Amino acid sequence: MPITQIFDIPPAPCVAIAGQEHVFPVRRVFCVGRNYAAHAAEMGNEVDRDAPFYFTKSAHSVIPSGSEIAYPPGTSDCHYEMEFVVAIGGEAHQVEQGRALDAVFGYACGIDLTRRDLQATAKATHKPWDLGKDFENSALMGAITPAEVFGAVGERAITLDLDGRRVQEARLSDMIWSVPEIIAHLSRYYHLASGDLIYTGTPAGVGPVVPGSLLSGAVDGLEPITLTIAG
Repeated sequence: MPITQIFDIPPAPCVAIAGQEHVFPVRRVFCVGRNYAAHAAEMGNEVDRDAPFYFTKSAHSVIPSGSEIAYPPGTSDCHYEMEFVVAIGGEAHQVEQGRALDAVFGYACGIDLTRRDLQATAKATHKPWDLGKDFENSALMGAITPAEVFGAVGERAITLDLDGRRVQEARLSDMIWSVPEIIAHLSRYYHLASGDLIYTGTPAGVGPVVPGSLLSGAVDGLEPITLTIAG
């Protein structure tokens, strides 16, 4: 007797690739915590320089640039976090830093939405961050620029505007853990593979959104992103 599913589930979301008709299917979403010292300080946290740490989001939290979403449920303090995203396009397991970039397909702009009040409660009670971080529409993703087009990460600017006002601004070189370091470390614990995304952390300047907010993010050399919180 053939095995059939009792119901259908949505297919994996896909992300646009700049200048191509192909799309990038999303497998998993990893996020690096406290990867900019100034952001860690504004949140009252010490930077852990021994090793990066991570949280995850469901692939189905990913939405495309230009989306308009409702204010997230269960929170009264939803924050924006602008991020530089690495799209994995190969296998990486126990990889050395010197070979880590071989697994990179490309890069994109992203926004990690956070239910800050729920995250704060989880921190205070020593519980996981899932309710604060992993929820529908919480991972905005721009079009991916292939690595060979983007070139070296270097000191490119990363910025976010809220309703036309600059609220986040830093350099990718400000990251505590570089892209090769992150991939090499994460690959000790996961078999990274095509379709995985890594959100590499946010600079200082995070803050709340409200109904009607318009977010506009950019990284030099990447397609910019926008997100509207419905009024």
